[in-house]
This record gives sequence, C-alpha cells and structure tokens, in this order.
Amino acid sequence: MDFQTLWDFVYERRQQLLTDSYLHVSAVVQSVVIAGVIAVLVGIAVYRSPIGSAVATGLASTVLTLPSFALLGLLIPILGLGVAPTVTALVLYGLLPIIRNTIIGLAAVDPAITDAARGVGMNRLRVLGRIELPLAWPSILAGIRVSTQMLMGILAIAAYAKGPGLGNLIFSGLSRVGSPTAVPQALTGTVLIVILALVLDGLLVLLGRLTTSRGLRD
Repeated sequence: MDFQTLWDFVYERRQQLLTDSYLHVSAVVQSVVIAGVIAVLVGIAVYRSPIGSAVATGLASTVLTLPSFALLGLLIPILGLGVAPTVTALVLYGLLPIIRNTIIGLAAVDPAITDAARGVGMNRLRVLGRIELPLAWPSILAGIRVSTQMLMGILAIAAYAKGPGLGNLIFSGLSRVGSPTAVPQALTGTVLIVILALVLDGLLVLLGRLTTSRGLRD
C-alpha cells in the first residue's frame, strides 16, 4: 500500500470518516461523564472508610479483568446490539481510575483545612462542595484523563456489538484482508482513534488549567 492509495481512500470516504469520528468521540465523552458522576459519588461515599474504599476499588478492578469481548458478550443477550451494551461496557471500564483518584484526592485534603471550615460554621455539604472537591479536582481530573484514553481504544472493540464509532471501519478492513481497501480502512480507523485521543486529552488538560486554582497547578 502506498501513500496515494491511503489518501484516495480518506478523500473518498471523508464524510463517513467525519461521521464515525464524531460518533466515536460522542460515545466516549458520554460514557466518561456517566462514569465520572457515578465514580465521584462512590468516592465521596467511601473515602473516609478504608474498608469501603478497598471494596469499591476492588469491585471496579474486577471489571478490568474481563476481556472486552467477554463483557460485550455478556451484555448483548440483556441489552441487545448497538449503543446500549457499548455505553454500558464503557461506563463499567471507566469507573476504576476515577473512583481511585477521587478517593486519593479527597483523602489527601489536609484535615486542618476542613476543621477550620467547620469552625466558621460551614456544614458537611458546604465543606465538601467548596473545600474538599475543589482541592481533590486535579486528582479526579487525572482519573478522568486515564479513563478517556482507555475508552477511546476499548470503543473500537465495541464494533463487535454493532457499537458506534471508528471500530466498524477497523473491523471491516480486517475482515477484508486481501482487498485493495482492507489496509487503508484498518489503518485510517486506527490513526484517527490515536489522533482523537490526543485531541481529547489536550482539551482535558486545558479544562484542568481553566478550572484549577493557580496555587494547585503550581
């Protein structure tokens, strides 16, 4: 395969590639948002309890021991094909880094700071929302970045369950090995996933700089 063949394929399929890229990013972002909400709530609930923290991270770690094909295979009979099993699998895979980093970030907050906040009349929820979570945010965001990068790759495998995104392009190319467009298809899908993952990570870095106080960044 030469560069011209690859370029011709990209140019001819540019509209479909844009659509698949959008669907890929959209599925990952939605899954990370759902996983983030669940994981942060779990982290808040257990971070003060060593046993609770161990159980939460242990259960989330168990999901990562399941191969993607196996998890999708378990979900398909229950949820069918398409978006539902794909997003469910992505959310489950995305929990661990965010739960772990939420627990680490909240546990690292200096007790003297929270004691001082309570001393001036702040209740538990206000201390959590205005003191603890902002201080833990860099750690939580680091977990979100890890989950995002991980899910970008896992989503490609979700083509097995007829999920959205660029995985369909890769699977289609691999299933047609020997045809003129097989390698361009698989290569284009793979490269686009890498590029999109880097772009998303860059946006999360920017989000961190915009939402983290200068003192915590430095």
